[in-house]
Amino acid sequence: MPATIVVGTQWGDEGKGKITDLLAGEMDIVVRYQGGHNAGHTIVVDDQTFALQLVPSGILYSHITAVIGNGVVVEPSVLLDEISMLESKGIDTSKLKISSNAHLILPYHLEIDRITERYLGKNKLGTTKRGIGPSYADKAARIGIRVQDLLDPKIFKTKLEAVAKEKNTILTRVYNQLPIDTEEILDKFLNEYAPKIAPMICDSVDFLHNSLSENKNILLEGAQATFLDLDHGTYPYVTSSNPTAGGACVGSGIGPMHISRVIGIAKSYVTRVGSGPFPTELEDELGDLLVQKGHEYGTNTGRKRRTGWLDAVMLKHAIRLNSLSELAVTKLDVLDDFETVKICVGYEIDGKTTDKMPYHQSDLHHVKAVYEEFDGWNTSISKVEDYNDLPDQAKVYINRISEILSVPVNFVGVGPKRNQVAVIAN
Repeated sequence: MPATIVVGTQWGDEGKGKITDLLAGEMDIVVRYQGGHNAGHTIVVDDQTFALQLVPSGILYSHITAVIGNGVVVEPSVLLDEISMLESKGIDTSKLKISSNAHLILPYHLEIDRITERYLGKNKLGTTKRGIGPSYADKAARIGIRVQDLLDPKIFKTKLEAVAKEKNTILTRVYNQLPIDTEEILDKFLNEYAPKIAPMICDSVDFLHNSLSENKNILLEGAQATFLDLDHGTYPYVTSSNPTAGGACVGSGIGPMHISRVIGIAKSYVTRVGSGPFPTELEDELGDLLVQKGHEYGTNTGRKRRTGWLDAVMLKHAIRLNSLSELAVTKLDVLDDFETVKICVGYEIDGKTTDKMPYHQSDLHHVKAVYEEFDGWNTSISKVEDYNDLPDQAKVYINRISEILSVPVNFVGVGPKRNQVAVIAN
């Protein structure tokens, strides 16, 4: 049975967790394929809110096997706390699996992330300071420690002692910080974390391919989004992994021939956390209204998000990068009280207009957005269950998005709860 990918098409916070949760009802397995606990997927089920960071969103269904894939970096204490939180709310986590090839975040990753961001000053990248980047850097440098190393204390100790020499040199001689205590790390990881995590560790690639041969439905869920991708995002203001659809294959071990559906998630407007270019940013009362109505604060960090109008130029590029088969447009209800709404359909650069993303970062920082403007609907849509029951102006807005992008919009989010999605029948 072919697999489905859910991918963010903007700068994250598009509502991937909500759509993943919606689709998970038809799935057997949900896989997180990259990122770490810098992700924040918020799902509202009945009167309960779940803020997930590492555990795949599908865990909320009892029939789902949730897999943390090889492309993820895992902070054990965060994972175990999240599992405890889920179990305290009555969620069964016994079917959670972790790839043996996923990499671990260690205390020195957190320390290095915090210090280097501070030293960047005004040039800071806006990292969450959770050790994600340094862990991926060690992975690329081939000095990372993997989840499977928790199963062999001798290997774990050997690897840790080898990398500690380098990290302590950096911490003490470059940043004038205290050295890391390897004995403390060994004790915590091998005696506290390993016994709890060991039962979950598996050969995830073998498990997923056996499941495919058994015609199981698999959903691949990413963190962050297309324009935070290390290769294709607005570099250097990006994450340290590949949230795009190609990253789903690498981060899960499922090849592209097994992918049949790639669903892009786009907020009905755009938000961004941290530094970097933002062509449609609203730095006025309208931007503040979007923050207020959309509750635009980071799930993990609480940081206020920057806001702006929907950018179809970005979305066109996201469609190319991910081979999107369809779109889900979320949080349309946030625009309920706007007299007019806008879609950016082009960028003006040096007096010339283009509908393509500029390849050069200097151009992207200085483009002027070209808009199409639409009448607002000025009524609440939070109780709409059928797309046809949306106000005409809202349907005009959604239909124009689909027309510009030449990709169908199959889901429209009209509120935060699980059932607040209008499904468009094609």
